[in-house]
Amino acid sequence: MAYDLEEQEQLDALKAWWAKYGNLVLGVVTLVLVGILSWQGWNWYQRNQAATAGGYFEALQTALRQNNPDQAVAASATLRDNYAGTVYAPRGALLAAQGLLNAGDAERARTELAWVVANGKDAALAAVARVRLAGVLLDLGDYDAALAQVSGNVPAGYEALYADRRGDILFAKGERAQARAAWQEALDAFEAASPLRPVVQLKIDALGAAAA
Repeated sequence: MAYDLEEQEQLDALKAWWAKYGNLVLGVVTLVLVGILSWQGWNWYQRNQAATAGGYFEALQTALRQNNPDQAVAASATLRDNYAGTVYAPRGALLAAQGLLNAGDAERARTELAWVVANGKDAALAAVARVRLAGVLLDLGDYDAALAQVSGNVPAGYEALYADRRGDILFAKGERAQARAAWQEALDAFEAASPLRPVVQLKIDALGAAAA
């Protein structure tokens, strides 16, 4: 096909431009396509991970309803090992810990709760795990480790619960005056309608004047 002079000049200019910038354009297009495909692949992976993790979480719940903490722990271990990035892993560990506590297995419950504290990305779940872990450590007689869980950087909104648990630990250590102060802090922090306020008040009253 014959081109007139103007068309030939345009073609030559286009060829020259492509020779200079063609590789760059192809590189940019390739990067864009790879990015799109990677995003789509990541979304698929995330959905697949969440769906599979949900199945293990349901199995964990079923095991607890059937009073089978060993199966619940096995499901929790799979969630922690293979699906730690999903929302099901920390929730599963909390449930498994409760099942183990109900079965009288505080040692394995401690492992589940410690994982949530160390790895849970949900701040609220980690906060709950800390106060529960403190209770488990208290039952195991590891008072200093228990106190460390509910001291220092207390999550916002959990001040009352943490102070109450500190009081329990300090009382177990024989530090009655410090326990009273912690329980009073909890009593002041709980809302007036909280069902836990009377419980804390009973603890304070039980100490009597000797702890004052």
